[in-house]
Amino acid sequence: MSTRQDRIALLHKAARERILVLDGSWGVMIQRRGLSESDFRGEQFADHPGMLRGDNDLLCLTRPDVIADLHDAYFEAGADFAETNTFNATAISQADYEMQGAVADINLAAARLARESADRWSEKTPDKPRFVCGAIGPLNRTLSMSSDVNDPGARQVTYEQVYAAYVEQARALHEGGVDLFLVETIFDTLNAKAAIKAILDLEDDGYEPLPIWISGTITDRSGRTLSGQTVEAFWNSVRHARPFAVGFNCALGADLMRPHIAELARLADTLVAAYPNAGLPNAFGHYDETAETTSGALSEWARSGLVNILGGCCGTTPDHIRAISDAVAGLPPRQIPGRAPALRLSGLEPFELI
Repeated sequence: MSTRQDRIALLHKAARERILVLDGSWGVMIQRRGLSESDFRGEQFADHPGMLRGDNDLLCLTRPDVIADLHDAYFEAGADFAETNTFNATAISQADYEMQGAVADINLAAARLARESADRWSEKTPDKPRFVCGAIGPLNRTLSMSSDVNDPGARQVTYEQVYAAYVEQARALHEGGVDLFLVETIFDTLNAKAAIKAILDLEDDGYEPLPIWISGTITDRSGRTLSGQTVEAFWNSVRHARPFAVGFNCALGADLMRPHIAELARLADTLVAAYPNAGLPNAFGHYDETAETTSGALSEWARSGLVNILGGCCGTTPDHIRAISDAVAGLPPRQIPGRAPALRLSGLEPFELI
């Protein structure tokens, strides 16, 4: 069995050699299973007072077979990375289900399930090692925006509470065996900075440092995050973490995301990653874009030298990931550009002093 540092070395090697592929949507695949309230409760939470259906992260404890099957399906489709099923596995987000007390167990179980699947597939295909991303979502509370239109200073959480929630999650994911952290779907950069600090501070507690992948989300055609930052301002805000990769996911389909990925590819002196939705949702909230359409758009990004990592977000399935993997096979990864040293700061807009 390889050590984690061995796997990280293999990860860096693989990223130099080829375009890597992340798995796809978890929500759509779990919905297709038609799980009942009893599936979400299992025996462990049979007497829980509230409804639990919809708490997908909880399935890591109550239906681990479902989660393991999905990991295997995405790896079989050609994914290099598995995300842990932990997008909402923080005390703040789990409070909606009164499941704060299960957070550490959820993250630990999720990491172990992904680790077991990745190790099995790495043994099957030693020339294509598989890696586990500890998925850290954006929370259902924001630090940058008011929760009350009549009070610009109103917040539902403090920075200290957000930081503590992320520390608990990151610690359990690390103990479960993830290879890197994926701070994803960032709409509020201050939330993300709390997550980054939580990850970096683990080293002070004796945890070995792991790579960090940072993925924001551009919410509309304005080209800004929900908290108002442009692409360059966002990069200036998180570059201090020296991420393994930076990119965007969710919110937009490939066509609308492309100019923002191109801008990031110009700016970032690290790997660039992108995993868009399968187009935009229809009137019923479903995603109709076919695997061929999604993979065709993303392969053009690869041929244009914009990306190092590709994958899928909302609406994408193993079929989408297989098509993406096939479409970029043999294409070279983006070459990381050098940038002249400068003082680069950001608010909503970037500032550069050369």
